[in-house]
Amino acid sequence: MLVYTHPMTTINIDFNNQMRTILFIFGICAFHSSYAQTISANTTSTKKAVTAGGGFTQLKSGLEYKIIHGPGKGNSPKATDIVVMNINVHVGDSELFNSKKLNNNEPVSFPISKPTFHGDPVEGFMLMKAGDSAVFLIPVDSLKKTQSQLQPWMKSGQKIEYNVAMLSVKPAAVVKAETEKKSKAQTIADDKKLTEYFTKNNIKATKTISGLYYTISKMGSGGNPKDGQTVTVNYTGKTMDGKVFDSNVDSNYHHVTPFTFVLGKHQVITGWDKGIPMIKKGGKGTIYIPSPMAYGEQSPSAAISANSVLIFDVEVTDIK
Repeated sequence: MLVYTHPMTTINIDFNNQMRTILFIFGICAFHSSYAQTISANTTSTKKAVTAGGGFTQLKSGLEYKIIHGPGKGNSPKATDIVVMNINVHVGDSELFNSKKLNNNEPVSFPISKPTFHGDPVEGFMLMKAGDSAVFLIPVDSLKKTQSQLQPWMKSGQKIEYNVAMLSVKPAAVVKAETEKKSKAQTIADDKKLTEYFTKNNIKATKTISGLYYTISKMGSGGNPKDGQTVTVNYTGKTMDGKVFDSNVDSNYHHVTPFTFVLGKHQVITGWDKGIPMIKKGGKGTIYIPSPMAYGEQSPSAAISANSVLIFDVEVTDIK
C-alpha cells in the first residue's frame, strides 16, 4: 500500500500546516486570536531581537535562533515564496518530525505563509537564505504562559528544537513556470513511452484530450460517472514493467474493500479524476496515466519511482 492516507489519494502536503499541526498535536502551543492580530512579518526583525545563551539570538516573540550562513545568495523568503528545505524537530531525544523520513529522503517544498502565533518557526525561516542552516528553539516553559496543555513527558527547562537546512527560495510564479515547463516535457516523454508500450503489447488504446489513455474490456450497462458523483471502484495498480504496487482486490495489500471517492474533487490523483469517467457503471477498463497526472516528480513509495507512468485495471461498481 502506498503512503499518505488512502493509496490513490493525492499527495498534497502543506508542510507549514504539518509543522503547526505538530505543535498542536503535542500540546506545545495554542493559537490565540489576539496573537494572530498582533503578529506580523515585522516580528522577525533583528531590531526586536536580543542575545540569548549558547550563541542564540531571541526574537521578541520568544523564538530563539542560531543561523549558520552558507555561501548562498539571494533574498530571504517572504509570504507566498516557495522554499525547499530539510527539517528535523525534536524535544530532547524524542523526534517529532523528520522531513526526510516523510519524503523518502528527499527535501520538502512548501509555500511560506506569514507567522500566525508567537514563536512560530516560520519567523525563523524568513530570516534564512538559500544555503543557510539554522537551529530554532521554543522553550517549553514559555509555552506554559499561553496556558497550553503540555504533554506529561515535556519537562520544565526543555526546548522544542528545529534543525533546518534551507536549500532554495523562489517566488511562487517562478516555481509555477518551472513546474509547467517540466510537466510539459515529461508528458511528451511519457506519451512516447506509452505509444511504444502499446505497439509492443498490441494494445489499441484511446487517447483522451487530457493526454491519458484507456481501454474498455467490459462496457457496463450504466452511465458514465460525472464530477461531483460518488464512485465506488475495484482496482489494481501497476507500473509499466508489470509490477503491482497496490490493489483492493488482492489480500496481499491488506485492504480488500471497495474504494469510494467523490469524482472531480481532487480526492484522488488527477489521472483518476480524468480517467474513471471513461468507464461506465458495471464496466471494466484500464487507464494509462502519464506521470504528471499521477505523482510527478514525487516518489510516494519505493514501488513507485519519480516520473512513473501508472497503469490501473479498474471496475466501476457503483455511482451515486
